[in-house]
Amino acid sequence: MAQNSDVIVVGAGINGLLVSRMLIASGASVTLIEKHEVAKESSWAGGGIVSPLYPWRYDAAVTALANWAQAFYPQLAEELLAETGIDVQLHACGLLMLDAPDQQQALVWAATQGHTMLACGCDSIYKKETALAAGFESGLWMPQVGNIRNPRLCRALLASLQKQPGFSLMTQAAVTGFMISGSSISGVSVKTAGEAEVAHLFGGAIVITAGAWSQQLLEKLSLQTAIQPVKGQMLLYKFPKPPIESIILNQGKYLIPRQDGHLLVGSTLEYAGFDKTSTSPARQTLSHSAVAMLPALEKIEPVGQWAGLRPGSTGGVPYIGRLEPYSNFYINSG
Repeated sequence: MAQNSDVIVVGAGINGLLVSRMLIASGASVTLIEKHEVAKESSWAGGGIVSPLYPWRYDAAVTALANWAQAFYPQLAEELLAETGIDVQLHACGLLMLDAPDQQQALVWAATQGHTMLACGCDSIYKKETALAAGFESGLWMPQVGNIRNPRLCRALLASLQKQPGFSLMTQAAVTGFMISGSSISGVSVKTAGEAEVAHLFGGAIVITAGAWSQQLLEKLSLQTAIQPVKGQMLLYKFPKPPIESIILNQGKYLIPRQDGHLLVGSTLEYAGFDKTSTSPARQTLSHSAVAMLPALEKIEPVGQWAGLRPGSTGGVPYIGRLEPYSNFYINSG
C-alpha cells in the first residue's frame, strides 16, 4: 500500500496550516485537505487577539498555551515576512480591561505567571485612552498583549508552505471516511467537488484540525468529544486613523484597533449549531457595547458585519494529542 504522505492533515484553518508548517520543518511530507477554501472560517472571522480575553479564568493548560503563543508569534511573524514578503501585522498594542469584577484575582494570577499586569485608576485610564466614555473607575493594563491580522497570517502560512516540496494541498475536498488497519488509521476517503469518484489517500498519521467541524469527522469513527460550534458575530468600523491605541475590553466585549484605521468590535457568543447568519439583534448588541466604551461610534455606521464558528470545548480547553484507540490518529482543535 503506497503512502501518499507521511502525515495527512484535515482542515486548513490556522491550526492546520501551523501544524503542517511544523511537520514540514521536522522533515515530514504533508497533505493538507480542506472541505472548502483555505482559512475561510473562524481563522478569517476572528479578531486575532493573541491571548484569552480573561486569562486568569482559564485552566492552567490554556495559560500554558497562551504563554507559548505570545512568545512564538513575534518570531513567526519575522520568519513569514522573510519567507513570503507578507507582513502579518502583529501589533503589540496592549490590552486595557475596564472595571473587571475580579481584579484582585487577576493581579494574583499575573504575579504567579510572571506577566506584567498593572492596576489602573480613573486618571491612568483616561491618560492612556482619552476617547473612552466617561465613568470607568478601574482598569487592568496588559502591555504585552497584541493582535494579528488573521487573513494575512493565513495567507503567509500558505504561501510559505506552497514553496515546500513535501507539501500538497487539496481544497473543495471532503473527507467522507477513514480506512482502518488494525489499531491504526491507514488513510482517508476524499470526495472532491466536481469529481464522480471517491479518492483514497494513505498516510503514516492523520491529524484532525477541522475546528468546529472536528466532531462531525470523529463521529465517522464513533469517537466523541465536547467540541461544538460557537457562533461569534463581529462589527467593523473605519476611521481615518485609529481612535484608540490599545485593545479595550469591558463586560466580555472588545474593541480592536487596526493600524490602517479599521476598528473591530466583538463578539457575540451563540450556540446556534452551524448557522453563520449575521443578525440584526447581534448588530444592535455589539453597537450598544461599542458605544458604551467609545462614544464616537454613535455617529458612525459599521462598514461590515460577519459571523464565524469557532470550536467550543469544555472550559475552553482544546483537544491536542492522540485519539484512542488508534496509534496514529491525532487532533488539534477546540
